[in-house]
Amino acid sequence: MEFDSRTETFDSILNGAVWLVQPRAGYRFSLDAILLASFAHPRQRDRLLDLGAGCGVIATIVAITRRPREVVAIEIQTDLAELARRNFAFNQLAHATAIAADLRARKIAGAAPGSFDYVVANPPYHALRRGRESPNASRHVARGAGGASIRDFIAAASRYATGNGRVAMIFPASRCADLLVELRAKSLEPKRLRFVQPYAESPATLIMVEARKGAGVEGKVAPPLIVWQKPGVYTDEARGILDDAGANPFAKVWGRV
Repeated sequence: MEFDSRTETFDSILNGAVWLVQPRAGYRFSLDAILLASFAHPRQRDRLLDLGAGCGVIATIVAITRRPREVVAIEIQTDLAELARRNFAFNQLAHATAIAADLRARKIAGAAPGSFDYVVANPPYHALRRGRESPNASRHVARGAGGASIRDFIAAASRYATGNGRVAMIFPASRCADLLVELRAKSLEPKRLRFVQPYAESPATLIMVEARKGAGVEGKVAPPLIVWQKPGVYTDEARGILDDAGANPFAKVWGRV
């Protein structure tokens, strides 16, 4: 695959099952995207939508590992949307499409409301005007400066999901109340929850939630996912998710860059 080594990197993840171009400087995906892709369980007959897709990492992993019948990625930054298209093409995902659009728009060509069985999203982690701002414009937008809040992401997920569609998201555990309240406010009932802890003795830093549109109350909380046995050594489960962490370029990455 052609790429500009001055401004881009060409990285292999999941033990060579996935190859992705991403910016050398700017927004680069991290471990949380891979964790969400593993957590999401669309069926092969599903149409899948990735909101705020970046370079298409989650959409690509899910397309390869779960094989939904169609994948659509929406990304507000045109350069990242183009990277997603290139990554889909290189990974031979003819059924995957990337659209450069603002997920807050009421109408997006190629993404009809109520037409997706499964929606995934890795929203900006910081509330607007909170958190340390990145001097890099791409990272600045990805961290929430583009204006799309967690409420916007959930509203879009609800708008595009089918009547009983499912939505999977990853978010800081410290803001899990914000996530759960907003999901329920948009008729997305949390059905499957899992916290992520760096170490067994550490507080959770992330929460992964799968919600179903229009479902009844009650959900299941899975045992936490523990990432590290000790510094530099993954747990067996985390290593299985990453599929050969020793060869993984994100082995030392924790959280959003």
